[in-house]
Amino acid sequence: MGTHLYGALLARGCPLENIFRPTLEELDLRKWADCEKAVNGQEIVIHLAAKVGGIGFNQEKPGELFYDNLMMGAQIMEASRLAGVEKFLSVATICAYPKLTPVPFREDDLWNGYPEETNAPYGLAKKMLLVQAQAYRQQYGFNAITLFPVNLYGPSDNFDPVSSHVIPALIKKIADAQKEGKGFVEVWGTGQPTREFLYVEDAANGIISALEKYDDARPVNLGSGKEISIKDLAETIAKLMEYKGEIRWDASRPDGQPRRILDVSRAEQEFGFRAKTDFKVGLRKTIDWYLNNKK
Repeated sequence: MGTHLYGALLARGCPLENIFRPTLEELDLRKWADCEKAVNGQEIVIHLAAKVGGIGFNQEKPGELFYDNLMMGAQIMEASRLAGVEKFLSVATICAYPKLTPVPFREDDLWNGYPEETNAPYGLAKKMLLVQAQAYRQQYGFNAITLFPVNLYGPSDNFDPVSSHVIPALIKKIADAQKEGKGFVEVWGTGQPTREFLYVEDAANGIISALEKYDDARPVNLGSGKEISIKDLAETIAKLMEYKGEIRWDASRPDGQPRRILDVSRAEQEFGFRAKTDFKVGLRKTIDWYLNNKK
C-alpha cells in the first residue's frame, strides 16, 4: 500500500522531499522513541503500518497481532499529537466489524457485536484507532480521521504463503502448481463465504481524497461495493492464469466471516470517492506483476 500511496502523492504534485516513508528496518513503531522520530517535523501523518495476515496467520499469532497493532497505533497517534501534527489519518480494517453484521456493512454497525473469532484480536486492535481518534478530537481538538478499507490487492502485494491474504495466496498456489505440473490446488474452507476487494491504486486515491476533503470524527468505509464468493474468486484467478487443474476445498479449515461487503456511500458523499478499477483488470495486473517478479 505504501508504495502505491507514495506514487499517487507524487502524481498529485507533492514534492518528493516532503514525503517521509520510513521502513520497518528504519523505525519500529512499537518503540516510543521511533514514533517520535517518525512524526518529528511532519504536518500530516498517514498511519498504514500493520502486522497482518490471512486466517492461518491470525490463528497462529493472535497475541502478536493484538499487541503489535495496538501499540503501533496508540503510540504513533500520541506522538503525532504531542508533535503538533495538523492532520492524522488512520487506516483501520474491515476485520473490525461484527461477525454477523447485516450486509452491506454500514459504519453505524461497527459496535453491534464481536468480530469474527479468527481475526478478532487484529480487528479489535485496529478498531482502537477509531476510539483514540474520537477521544483525541474531543479532548484535544486533534484532527484525526479513520478509514475502514476492505481487503486490498494489486502489484507489490504480500505473496508470502504464511502471511498473505486470499488473492496473492491463490495466485501463488496456482503458479506453483503450474510450475510443478500439479493437477490440483487445495484451498481452505468451503468456498462459500464472500469477500469484497479494492484495488490498491484506488485505495491510494481514496486516502488522498479523504486527506484533502474529510475532517470528521465519523468512520468511513473504503471499498468497491461489490462482493464475490471465494469459490468464484478462485475459479476466476485460475481462468485468468489458464490453469486447467482442479480446485479442492478443505472444509475442515475455517471459512472466516460469512459475508463481507461494505456500504460505501459515505465515502462518495463526503469526499467523492468511488472505486474505478474493474476487478478482472486489477486481478490481471496483480497476476502479471507476480509472474514477472516472483524470483
